[in-house]
Amino acid sequence: MTHSTPRHTSALVLFSGGQDSTTCLAQALARYPRVETLGFDYGQRHHVELQARIQVLNELRERFPTWGARLGEDHLLDLGVLGQVSDTSLTRETAFHMEASGLPNTFVPGRNLLFLTFAAALAYRRGIDVIVTGVCETDFSGYPDCRDDTMKALQVALSLGMDHRFLIDTPLMWIDKTATWQLAHDIGEASGVAQGGPQLVDLIVEHTHTCYLGDRTHRHAWGYGCGVCPACELRAKGWVGFAASRTHTGLP
Repeated sequence: MTHSTPRHTSALVLFSGGQDSTTCLAQALARYPRVETLGFDYGQRHHVELQARIQVLNELRERFPTWGARLGEDHLLDLGVLGQVSDTSLTRETAFHMEASGLPNTFVPGRNLLFLTFAAALAYRRGIDVIVTGVCETDFSGYPDCRDDTMKALQVALSLGMDHRFLIDTPLMWIDKTATWQLAHDIGEASGVAQGGPQLVDLIVEHTHTCYLGDRTHRHAWGYGCGVCPACELRAKGWVGFAASRTHTGLP
């Protein structure tokens, strides 16, 4: 019996240094022999995430040597023009609030569309077929460019426009933040590293950054952040559910 060689052997992960993208990166490292990462500097208010992403990469290499061997080149693209055309609380010093459209003013129009277009251009040049992103429409702020329909449409458009069959992988699309914490634990446990689950969860707590205000001074059970912005609220809520499930099952 012959076994066909897997089509997908490499992936480009959109990696911000946050909880979601770190979980996606860990899953990609567990799945693909070669993984590269891509971040964006678009004048974001929480610019500290660009520092966090380097620390997370270093920690992954140190704590999970097998994954470290699979980690390829890290790329950072300057998309400052996005900050110039956006008037949102992620690119301006303004308070968080809901807009008349029903979307929070943290929504940066076109952000994920641009991110994935540039990711596809880079993947094309690097000979990579799979683009991994941590977008989710189960436990999110309502952004239309995080929805499954948007991702499917982009996959088709980018594949047609570049005459290259891309796969946009969205591991978190249908799970909430509690399940995202659990997924990270499970990926770590399957890594072969002693206490891999707690190790990966601890890495995410200590070194990833999610807070929209860029707060790295206030330490909570779930990590650093202001505790009141939409991103912190989602992360904290997920942690409470994850911690409760661990306690209920008697696990550490």
